[in-house]
Amino acid sequence: MLSVALVDRHGHIMRNDNARAVGRAGDYFVELSPDDVIPLPEGATLMRLPGRTPVGVANTLGRAGRVERADAASGGEEFVLAGPGEAVSVMLPGGYTRTLLPAYQAGPDAPALPLFGYTAVAFDGDELVVAAVRTDERDTWDPRHYNLDVLPGAVRERLSRAPQNRVLAQLARCSLEYGCFTAQNVFYRRWEGGIPVSPACNARCIGCISEQPSECCPSPQQRINFVPTPDEVAEVAIEHLENAPEGIISFGQGCEGEPTLQHALIAESVRRVRRATTRGTININTNAGNTAAIREVCEAGVDSLRVSLISALPEMYTAYHRPQGYGLEDVARSIMLARSMGVFVSLNYLCYPGFSDTEPEVDALVSLIDDTDVNMVQLRNLNIDPDVFSSTMLKPFPAREPRGVANVIQHLQDCFPELLIGNFSTAVADVHED
Repeated sequence: MLSVALVDRHGHIMRNDNARAVGRAGDYFVELSPDDVIPLPEGATLMRLPGRTPVGVANTLGRAGRVERADAASGGEEFVLAGPGEAVSVMLPGGYTRTLLPAYQAGPDAPALPLFGYTAVAFDGDELVVAAVRTDERDTWDPRHYNLDVLPGAVRERLSRAPQNRVLAQLARCSLEYGCFTAQNVFYRRWEGGIPVSPACNARCIGCISEQPSECCPSPQQRINFVPTPDEVAEVAIEHLENAPEGIISFGQGCEGEPTLQHALIAESVRRVRRATTRGTININTNAGNTAAIREVCEAGVDSLRVSLISALPEMYTAYHRPQGYGLEDVARSIMLARSMGVFVSLNYLCYPGFSDTEPEVDALVSLIDDTDVNMVQLRNLNIDPDVFSSTMLKPFPAREPRGVANVIQHLQDCFPELLIGNFSTAVADVHED
């Protein structure tokens, strides 16, 4: 039996054997089975959910406090508040995809949760387990490779060689204050390094991690407030691509808006970079809403696009991304254009259990992949307060029963045997070298 995990007022993780563990998919509660969970991964972060009482399935001793919540998947079980104590969740390390959310009931004074990927956690005997699957075996994003003792010195050394470069100053802040892995890689001189360029955006995504309206969930970082010069961008990019193993430079970071709003800057920067070095991959993380901009940057030498997408259904796409001046049809057009130019295209697919694994969503995603010939689907655990997502993306639309995230992943692989499925960007192996 999997038991409910909770946290006491001292911050200690406790086990409640009077209630069997439950996960949440959308607005459905589902009892966890051993097949739903894996051992707590190394690098996972346990997180207390303030003002929220965990929910479980009643055992003989746990019948007080029935939860008033409809659940078509309950099979008649009695859901109970499994306190005393508060609900607990897990933030997964890279390479794992969440399959169920934590199940809880929020109290009237529960604060909005910050933008993290909340995952169901339970006890299997004395061991913690989580509702997730391993979806990428690469370890370059393992937390053990980051926030190293040498980082402050590496930041100081690099800044001393380019004290006026505002991009490097921003990356230093992102590395040391926000713990951003792509920023840190610039100073470690390896793998994928990020270069933010755009303080503005042409979407108003509900789960944006750099800018949120005050009534929503708090953002974990601030957006950049300047536009760099091509010289500043090229200085960082050239050094990184010349020296980094499996080097990637990525525009479109968590501390900025939509990078293609600065398409002329990116195009000129990329041309300068490619005049100086043919090494590595130049990638843009984008919403791909501006097809003309995508053409310009791809003609300049961008090798790879990662296109953010929560849904391939126009109504749902618009409800979440809230695009300004473009629509899902423009995104599809941009992807097809990039593919026709030989650019490697990934979908940055924002996964949310109980939404992404419903039949209409899966069918629409399969159709989009088939139409656009994308190379890869990168699965991303959507960072958002589950109740915020429910109120904006689930309750306004007809209820749809989830099929299971793991089942969807297998279905995509069955439909598209050549499709890459994982969590991380891939280097387009030195495509410019002779």
